[in-house]
Amino acid sequence: MISQDHDRYERGLAKLAEVDGHAGEQVVAPLGDLGRYIVEFAFGDIYSRGVLSLRERELATVAMLAAMGGREPQLRVHLGAALGVGVTPRELEEAVLQTVPYAGFPTAINAMNALKQVLAERGAADAGTTWEMQI
Repeated sequence: MISQDHDRYERGLAKLAEVDGHAGEQVVAPLGDLGRYIVEFAFGDIYSRGVLSLRERELATVAMLAAMGGREPQLRVHLGAALGVGVTPRELEEAVLQTVPYAGFPTAINAMNALKQVLAERGAADAGTTWEMQI
């Protein structure tokens, strides 16, 4: 059992690094056992499944966190990760817009503001030179 848990953890760390570089490790390291569970389950088990690409998984994660509302710190992390695995700013904006009929305008406004913040922090390279958020 210990070997299997170690394998899940190692697989999870590798997937986390693929998604978020070493920034993800810095987020989970101070969380102790909770961080280990996140690495093992979320990244070792779920993110490591082969059906969806990391790009598709991050787009889905962004949409879910945006729709749930009240998870802006985690949303910002996954917005950055989504950009890192090839999701475009325009696609992220569209994913946020898609949440409006199901989660309402307030949650979409908060998510859009989180997206603007992440893009501003990352600079114009991720935002593109001709793309501007239409809100």
